[in-house]
This record gives sequence, structure tokens and C-alpha cells, in this order.
Amino acid sequence: MVTKSLSSKQEHILNFINDFLRDKGYPPSVRDIAAGCGISSTSVVAYNLNKLEAAGYIRRHSDISRGIESLAKEQRSGKLVYVPVVGVIAAGEPIPVPASDTGNIISTEMLEVGEELTHGRQSIYALRVKGDSMLDALIKDGDIVLMEHVNEAENGDTVAVWLKKEQEVTLKKFFVEPNGIRLEPANSQMKPIYAAPDNIEVQGKVLAVIRRMP
Repeated sequence: MVTKSLSSKQEHILNFINDFLRDKGYPPSVRDIAAGCGISSTSVVAYNLNKLEAAGYIRRHSDISRGIESLAKEQRSGKLVYVPVVGVIAAGEPIPVPASDTGNIISTEMLEVGEELTHGRQSIYALRVKGDSMLDALIKDGDIVLMEHVNEAENGDTVAVWLKKEQEVTLKKFFVEPNGIRLEPANSQMKPIYAAPDNIEVQGKVLAVIRRMP
């Protein structure tokens, strides 16, 4: 619960965190916040994050990288949209899915979300996450990711990728390297997947993560 007023610097940091979460689908690092808010010292960022946590605006998870969770309520119009939940995606080792064309999967469930999460885009679908390879990006087993249906990705995007030969799909960070594609987990305990460009098909990019509480 939010109980304290904020300084202008803390408001700036909180707005940056919320914007970063909406745009990237995962939290910023302390260095991201320092760069984005024009703060020269990471210790100043850490001090203000502690104040935000004490005031009830955020929760910090010290055991994982990028462990910032926003608790601030959205002050938006409140308009709701419905997004189809089309299946399960692996955030770990790849798992088989029924078909490689996400657009052909028929949804039996609709998810109600605030319009601010979809950014007004139309080609949005949702997937349930299985596995913990994206744990450091605060994407956990059982969460739901909102995906924009795209066929291309930029370095650092968190994407759903279809591995054609393996007939499997996985959720990873996407990087183009001289010898092929690197699909990087956000978990230091897991190894990346390397694939030839002609063996992958990008099926969507993460817009937001919805945490299902126990």
C-alpha cells in the first residue's frame, strides 16, 4: 500500500520503471535507471529505490537480477480489452507445440487486461510460461506473457521462437551473431541455444508479463 509522498527524483525514477516495464516487458537494471533518469551515481539510484520500496511503490527481489517489481496502480482510463490465451511456451528447454503457426491455434480462453498493456496494438495474444529460464527477467513458471505477433526481432528482444527442425518453441532473448542466432536465457544457471537463421521463426515479442499469484 502506498503511504508516503515522493520527491521529484523518486517520481521520475518510478515513472521510468513503469514505462520501461510496459515497453520492454521486464524491469530495468540500476544502471538502466541511472542512464534513463540522468543520475550519475548508482548509489543514488539504490538509495531512492529503497525509499520507493519503503513507501510501498515497488518491491525489490535481491536474489535475482533486475529484481524490481512495480506495485503502483495504473492511473489510466481503465478501458479493458480481451486477449486470447493460445497455449504454453517454454522458458527453459524448448517444448513441443501443436503447430508452428501461432495464428492457426484456436483459443479456448480469453484474458481481460487493461488497454495500456497492449499499447493499442491489435495482433496481441497470450501464452502461459512453463519453466524458469527467464527468471532474472521476472518471468516465472506459471506467469502469462502478452505477445505481439511479429516475425522479426532486434537484439535484446524477448521473443517466442519456433525451432523448425526440432519442432519446438521457446521463450528467450534474441541476438544475431556472426555464426547464427543466439537465444539467451535470463538465468545464469542455464545455457543459451544456438541456431542457424534458417532454422528459426520469430512468432512474437513480449509486451508485458502478468504474474499469477498463488
